[in-house]
Amino acid sequence: MTRSVWLKADDAVGDWEARKQRITAGLEAGVDWVLVDEADVGRVRELGSVNVAAFKDAGEYEEEIVDASRDTEPDIYVVGKEGEGDGTVDLPSDFSGSADLTTLRRSDDRAQGSYVRVFDEDYEGFAEEAARDAEYTIVVADDWQVIPLENLIARVGEETNLVAGVSDADEAATAFETLEIGVDDVLLDSDDPDVIRETVEVRDRSESERLDLRYAEVQQVEETGGADRVCIDTGSLLEDDEGMLVGSLSRGLFFVHGETADSPYVASRPFRVNAGAVHAYVRTPEGETKYLAELQSGDRVQIADTAGHTREAIVGRVKIEKRPMFRVQAEVETDDGPDVVETLLQNAETVKVSTKEGRKAVTDLEAGDEVLLYYEAGGRHFGEKIEESIIEK
Repeated sequence: MTRSVWLKADDAVGDWEARKQRITAGLEAGVDWVLVDEADVGRVRELGSVNVAAFKDAGEYEEEIVDASRDTEPDIYVVGKEGEGDGTVDLPSDFSGSADLTTLRRSDDRAQGSYVRVFDEDYEGFAEEAARDAEYTIVVADDWQVIPLENLIARVGEETNLVAGVSDADEAATAFETLEIGVDDVLLDSDDPDVIRETVEVRDRSESERLDLRYAEVQQVEETGGADRVCIDTGSLLEDDEGMLVGSLSRGLFFVHGETADSPYVASRPFRVNAGAVHAYVRTPEGETKYLAELQSGDRVQIADTAGHTREAIVGRVKIEKRPMFRVQAEVETDDGPDVVETLLQNAETVKVSTKEGRKAVTDLEAGDEVLLYYEAGGRHFGEKIEESIIEK
């Protein structure tokens, strides 16, 4: 599921300068959508590239800033503000008489989204009815509660993009996890740049793959002579417990730490993973693999931490140089019995793997150590996992 963070920036936030400040913070943090009044669409387009949703016919146009050359069409229109959705107009006893729902159902596609404040069960029912016609259904509660979300996820979660109103990153995390399915998107109402950034980070974590890493016992570490070694320099800073999954055999990828630690010989390079020889595989965010020799600037690679949490990073540069190498061979226990996997790593004290005792330089690695890796039975064809008989050795 691809999830999104929306940022609420209509006139309830304040004047244009206040709204502009909030929108700018959102663009810098990486929000996916901005929800504004229709009158502000052109202004938002000038601030940066982002999806724009607009409350239909809402907001005051200020003649002095209107520019006919602006793109003033939003990506979607939303009904509900100053209408039945937010309680300005009473709900009809019969939803067939609803002005908001009538607008959603018009064949001219006048609105694609619905905004509903859930005050009670009647408004929850109204949101459910709106979701049957709305591409996006935004539900907001003054006193944030999980129960209405659970009900809506269970009843209409597959019929609409459900967007939950939240005020901070913790509420966003709960919304993304409710009923183990979660909402599609969240609508954040906050001016705090840190809260906006943290909510975007919650979105990223909610989408990331969680890997089941395991330990394998080192059988031997031997010098092999020189080979063409690949350093992957990413456009992201790695944490101390992060690295990449690389290996000579696609079924067993070793956890190799990023160069986040200083040493007596060289300063840290916290954006770099000294990954191994050109033939080796590296795991990508789609769960596929690439040969290290194939990587180039702009490619995406998967970053993992020692607990198996993952994220993606952009390759900024690849450095290939001839260096002395070690061959590391380890045995992993599987349901079908022990299996031996291996990889080539540079003979250098700055190259570190994760062991049960903690981070360890490959130059100190020895038989009997237990190293962290990702094991996945089966083979690869052009980087994609396939179920067929493949022998790698």
